[in-house]
Amino acid sequence: MTWEDVVVETHPPIKSRGTSQMRLLHSAARTHAAFDNENVVSLAGLVPVMRLAQDAGLHTLVADRVALGTSIGHNPAGKIATVVAGMVAGADSIDDLDVLRHGGMGEVFGQVYAPSTLGSFLREFTFGHVRQLDSAARALLVELAATTPLLDGAAAVTYVDVDSLLRRVYGHAKQGAGFGHAKVGGYQVLLRGLSPLVATISTPTAAPVIAATRLRGGRAGSARGAASLVAEALGVAGQIGAGTDPHATLHLRGDSAFYTGTVITPRPVVRVPGSR
Repeated sequence: MTWEDVVVETHPPIKSRGTSQMRLLHSAARTHAAFDNENVVSLAGLVPVMRLAQDAGLHTLVADRVALGTSIGHNPAGKIATVVAGMVAGADSIDDLDVLRHGGMGEVFGQVYAPSTLGSFLREFTFGHVRQLDSAARALLVELAATTPLLDGAAAVTYVDVDSLLRRVYGHAKQGAGFGHAKVGGYQVLLRGLSPLVATISTPTAAPVIAATRLRGGRAGSARGAASLVAEALGVAGQIGAGTDPHATLHLRGDSAFYTGTVITPRPVVRVPGSR
């Protein structure tokens, strides 16, 4: 018999009757976890991310292109930067953006807005304001590609992929929500949601990055708005250096829904003004 066996055999048995148990004092709906140590930063990884965004000109690009024309829309650059930082930190709702104000985050980042302020700001956006923000996003991608190996190898081979999605939403008052077809578990089902259209750029050695987006109603067909979206994506691809090698290839990929005359017909690409 080993020493471990002696310890096990001589340990007093655990009695279940009459013992107390540790239980939660509140239900899940009433609990809220917050990082409240004022001397500790819980999301230090945001520092290099936001520094890169700042060096690429995020604030300047948004300030030059986005103008809401209302008091709520004041300083769009600071508010958009707060939203971007919150998304990087994992926020997927307006209330979740409060994560940027936990602990010692205020000692690292300045001009962090409250979620209520950001919610009012985002609700002021019209389709035209969204297009202004799209322009700033495309210009930022061009600047990032110029200063980092974000799309390494684009000069030789570049892929532009376009695809439509269906993302489920809840609430009968959700603007644009409608029933669309989606595949779940291999079966075609109808889901109530919105239908984003997304174009990405990638290379054989670089992961895809978003080049252009459209947020459409749930009933929108796959190819709706695809022609202008593809033109914008190709414009960004050209500005990041795609096709500059003598034997370079630029591939546009999409499913059969995008094989329409408006999409495949050659047209002038959209240039991003003021960028490289």
